Amino acid sequence: MILDIVKYGNPILSRRAEHISDFGGPLDKLVDDMFETMYAASGVGLAAAQVGISTQLFVMDCSDATRKTTKIALINPIIELEEGEQIDSEGCLSLPGFSFEITRPEHVIVRGNDVNGTDIRLEVVGLEARCVVHEIHHLEGKLLVSLVSPLKRDIIERRIKRLNREGRW
Repeated sequence: MILDIVKYGNPILSRRAEHISDFGGPLDKLVDDMFETMYAASGVGLAAAQVGISTQLFVMDCSDATRKTTKIALINPIIELEEGEQIDSEGCLSLPGFSFEITRPEHVIVRGNDVNGTDIRLEVVGLEARCVVHEIHHLEGKLLVSLVSPLKRDIIERRIKRLNREGRW
């Protein structure tokens, strides 16, 4: 089932998500729905907060024509290592129509749980590292727009207010 993606301005996006301790059952369905939602929106990652659920969960799939499928659901993630640097244009499904040059680590090691509660540890680079950090920021209540200059943030917020008045946000 495709879920509604909440947009910038919704308070759930600014809150730290809750730790997950119950695995299986409804969590499996949520993960499936989140993947379906992410694919329908042409995204590579989606945090539970972005579909209005304040839990420590994100899904991602950074596969493309040159990369095999990397479908990942990570619960209660904790970054163990960030190193290197990459700068690239980055967007967000909760900020449709906007993208920014953002600096992220090139290499990340993260640990967490899979949907069954089993401990997992991932080592990712490039786009996957960018995606992991972006989604974990969502789980911490930190938004992409908080990484841009105050001037740029003000311009974005004014544009969103205008879109809101016009009924397009």
